[in-house]
Amino acid sequence: MSMPNTTRKGVSLKEPMLIALETLRTHKLRSFLTLLGVILSVATLIVVVSMVEGTNKYVADKVANFGSNVFLVMRFPIITSQEMFVKLNRTNKNITWDDYEYVRDNMTMAKNVGLEMRRNGTVKYKTQSIEDIGVRGVTANMGDIDVEEPAIGRYMTDADNEHRSNVTMIGADVAKRFFAGVDPLGKSIYIDGESYDVVGVAKELGSTFGQSQDAFVYIPIQTYRKVYGSNESANINIQAVAADLMEPAEDEARMLMRARHHLKPKEDDNFGIVEPTALMELWLNLTGTLANGSIGIVLVFLIIGGIVIMNIMLASVTERTREIGVRKSLGATRRDVLLQFMVESSVMAAVGGIMGVVLATGIAYAMGRFTPLPTSVPIRWVIAAVAISTAVGLFFGVYPAYKASKLNPIEALRFET
Repeated sequence: MSMPNTTRKGVSLKEPMLIALETLRTHKLRSFLTLLGVILSVATLIVVVSMVEGTNKYVADKVANFGSNVFLVMRFPIITSQEMFVKLNRTNKNITWDDYEYVRDNMTMAKNVGLEMRRNGTVKYKTQSIEDIGVRGVTANMGDIDVEEPAIGRYMTDADNEHRSNVTMIGADVAKRFFAGVDPLGKSIYIDGESYDVVGVAKELGSTFGQSQDAFVYIPIQTYRKVYGSNESANINIQAVAADLMEPAEDEARMLMRARHHLKPKEDDNFGIVEPTALMELWLNLTGTLANGSIGIVLVFLIIGGIVIMNIMLASVTERTREIGVRKSLGATRRDVLLQFMVESSVMAAVGGIMGVVLATGIAYAMGRFTPLPTSVPIRWVIAAVAISTAVGLFFGVYPAYKASKLNPIEALRFET
């Protein structure tokens, strides 16, 4: 008696996927232990990437942000070693008021050229005092250049500098400490023993890696020079006319500073020009190295997780030998059996990847909420992590699937578990 003739063009993926999900549901503990390596690997990968992504965005917004189209002329460039500092400390001169005036008067590609001098000091109000407050002497146009701006009151003015007035715009930390629930405008505080009238309160900036950015007071640059002297190095803040003119403006500033310092063509700069992209490039190189090392370690553990899945799938082939024999006797082809086990292995690994992503998202949220470390879970890495875990499951499911597809249906039906 002949079997009915049937035409099979392929096999549906739905059935093996459902079988895999049912297996995971039925053997919860075994499935969890099987996928633990994949879960932890994917979770670690996403947490590391979210920390790197979050800190990169944070540094770009908080640290490498000097203002719109702004770069700095400073005594030192970005220093990456102790040896470099020792060398430049001998050769680089302080940035002076005369340097500032020369650059300001000769720049053609600058919208604004401002000057800032900084030190730490002690601020007092009545019986209260705060130490290690940033004291910043600024030109009036720094209000248009810098990221800090007044929430109430005003910034320093040209008149303040001309008259060397003892006025100050205070940061949010100082305002909260001294004037909680009270209007601070017009009140007098002491900065390093000198009395200053509060004319403004800056908008709150928050913290960077747990370090407050609001612990400062601004005073006029000429008042700063009158009180503290002019032997300190200053920072010249230059705002380019447009974003696409940043590089030409930097070249112009470098040319002017070299002329001002009488440097010969072959002599190195004895000053530094610091701009946001260079600072970000240095930071990205650092975090990129750390991330690549972490990702390499994670991939090793992901492979170990794949080996565990392969072992479980090999055991599953043995457990289901009679089932495979029945399917083959009913017309299932080697391709059907091969595809079934490969899909099951891939689905298991994908579920582990999804669980790892969920775990990592929770960890990243908790870190962002309860620690100073900023995090940001990038969607592209979530997709990549699930895809990689699925690929690992597929790769390590090939051998068990091949072994299952090679079983002889007659011998499989005789198999006793």
